[in-house]
Amino acid sequence: MKRIFAVLILILASTTPAHASSAPSCKSIVTNPAVTKGIVLNCLDGKGKFVFESLRGPALLNVWGSWCEPCRQEIPFLVKAATTKKIQIIGIDASESSDAAGMKFVLAHNMPWPQLSDMKNKTKGTFGLGVPVTRFIDANGKTVYEKIGPFRSFTQLQSAIKKYLGISI
Repeated sequence: MKRIFAVLILILASTTPAHASSAPSCKSIVTNPAVTKGIVLNCLDGKGKFVFESLRGPALLNVWGSWCEPCRQEIPFLVKAATTKKIQIIGIDASESSDAAGMKFVLAHNMPWPQLSDMKNKTKGTFGLGVPVTRFIDANGKTVYEKIGPFRSFTQLQSAIKKYLGISI
């Protein structure tokens, strides 16, 4: 019986996707190191801090919460965009009950981009109260477009990335 249980554990472990066991790294986030003042957010995985105003693009900055149904609806489109590796995506988990809950959600939904934590709503004044919000940030860190509400299709997301950042995915 113990042997069958051990074999079952090995089978389950070998069928778990590799990305499901590790947190997306924030080391890949492009920033301007000269910008040292502003809103400081922790990486959701607990391995770093970032000054929000130092973020540089081209990038999509997506503010979400696991409790937000429209956020859940757009995640597959963001995942598809991320798999092209042509656009930097950065997430901000807002108003979550804990970083652990946010990370569990990230891993369950295979969100392979870096995630920042905003449990204390430090960015509320910047983004407002509702989520999802997606900002399109240029290479200088300037917001060139902000979409309030979810993307309804991959085509809609793809078109916006082309229009506002000049990147074809």
